[in-house]
Amino acid sequence: MSLSELNEEIISCRKCPRLVAWREEVARTKRKAYMDWDYWGKPVPGFGDSNARVLVVGLAPGAHGSNRTGRQFTGDASGDFLFPALYRAGFASQPDSISRDDGLMLKDMYITASGRCAPPQNKPKAEELNNCQPFLERELELLKPKVIVCLGRVAFEKILRIYSEPKAGKKFGHGARFRLEAGPWLVCSYHPSQQNTSTKKLTVEMFDAMWEKVKSLLMEKE
Repeated sequence: MSLSELNEEIISCRKCPRLVAWREEVARTKRKAYMDWDYWGKPVPGFGDSNARVLVVGLAPGAHGSNRTGRQFTGDASGDFLFPALYRAGFASQPDSISRDDGLMLKDMYITASGRCAPPQNKPKAEELNNCQPFLERELELLKPKVIVCLGRVAFEKILRIYSEPKAGKKFGHGARFRLEAGPWLVCSYHPSQQNTSTKKLTVEMFDAMWEKVKSLLMEKE
């Protein structure tokens, strides 16, 4: 299975009734500021460089962000913080991400999420994340990344579970990094949510330093 074939399977998924109902309701009712938009309203696939050595794993689409635009981290405050950092680090061709056809290209990076549908209150249930886990597993198999960047604790714990990694000695924290027994590096970051960035729990300087750490890991010999 190719990434494009996997993404078609992701887009057609209807495994979680609560999420199907919510994402489609949001797409119908919309937000006043986006009344002219034709909302995506479906599971959001990953996107980026099919030869990427860096896999970025987020939490789940935002109701009026990715659920509207159909592209990970596109159209909301998290993306407004993420993509300028990726541009500064050389992973993105432009500093903003507005829509699926805005010309943005990722270099050596693929962006995905633990959950593929926008959840109510931004809180997917454990069983919903478990339904999505096979998609992430297949992305890992296809890409075989050298570095996995976990944006938030949920993504961190999901990756440890997929790789059957013992949690001993692996504590989530911004900038933490671990070498997994299967080979990839695991790098942790606070999620670039508006809550974290507005309170300065995650600053531009902290975020940039984390991406520089990722770049240094890519330069290491196997």
